[in-house]
Amino acid sequence: MAIRSIRTEGDPVLRKHCRKVTELTPKLAELIEDMLETMYENNGVGLAAPQVGVLRNIVVIDVDEEPNPLVLINPEILEFSGEQTGDEGCLSIPGKAGVVTRPDYVKVQAMDENMESFVLEGTELLARAICHECDHLQGTLYIDKVEGELKDVVHEEE
Repeated sequence: MAIRSIRTEGDPVLRKHCRKVTELTPKLAELIEDMLETMYENNGVGLAAPQVGVLRNIVVIDVDEEPNPLVLINPEILEFSGEQTGDEGCLSIPGKAGVVTRPDYVKVQAMDENMESFVLEGTELLARAICHECDHLQGTLYIDKVEGELKDVVHEEE
């Protein structure tokens, strides 16, 4: 496993559409492990493949206090409802945050790291993370949806 460099705003890869995964190759399995390690190392709650320069439909998410990683390959949002408005940030836009309105409930179909199909339902932070990471796969950043101005954020070292 390796920590990969996170692409930041202005990198053209972040604005491109990703390709579906049809087969989990050893290279893609390694990518998933690297994405998880990179997300944890940077204290993120989610990371999409284009954020590490790979245009494939893969996201990793972990919104729990204890490690409980979710791997979503080819995620497709089936349903959403409700509304939540709150601050949102992104590892690809370091030091900034902005107010974004997202669904409060999301139902997504995806494949796991064994290419087994599953359905995941999420509310609150998990719903926000699913929407945020799925947007990355379409070349959309949260700053495209921000309400008002971005603000500077300082993260305290643990």
